[in-house]
Amino acid sequence: MTTQILGNVFENYEEIDSTQTEIHRRIEKCKIQNGTIIMANRQTNGKGTHGRVWHTGNENNIAFSFYIETECKPQKIEGITIEIAQILIQIFEEKYGINLQIKAPNDIYYNGKIVGQKTKYIVVGIGINTNGKNFSDDIRNIATSIKKEFNIDVDNLFIVNEFCKIFEKRLMKRIEE
Repeated sequence: MTTQILGNVFENYEEIDSTQTEIHRRIEKCKIQNGTIIMANRQTNGKGTHGRVWHTGNENNIAFSFYIETECKPQKIEGITIEIAQILIQIFEEKYGINLQIKAPNDIYYNGKIVGQKTKYIVVGIGINTNGKNFSDDIRNIATSIKKEFNIDVDNLFIVNEFCKIFEKRLMKRIEE
């Protein structure tokens, strides 16, 4: 990672129940460092929008969550989930020349922890169907991937690294203002 904070601790699992659940387990045990990223090739119980299951499949899609300490007023991170989606859209457009859109609210889960009048930290989980071509029966008619739509092999680590560089800069700018 070419970041200052995000990715200082980076763990990639072949399989895990949920990257976001793992982050929360570490928070509960007070065994997490600022900037921790948990990534997985497969999630057996991934979390999606509105508590739905997030299917990673077995085909090299992006599934990662991160923890970053903010210690800022909650207003400073308002709208951050849309900004996250915009960053990802920008990366895919610049790297692969494809134009993606945001489906409201978006498929990025966000959970801010409020302590007093400050947001102590945020946990963000991101899942993107990048290289998958096969989907389970319950989502087969509504899910797709970059590979399936554009026949592009996505470099997942490049996407995650670029996202972290851009997001970290934007988040720090928000917090410092």
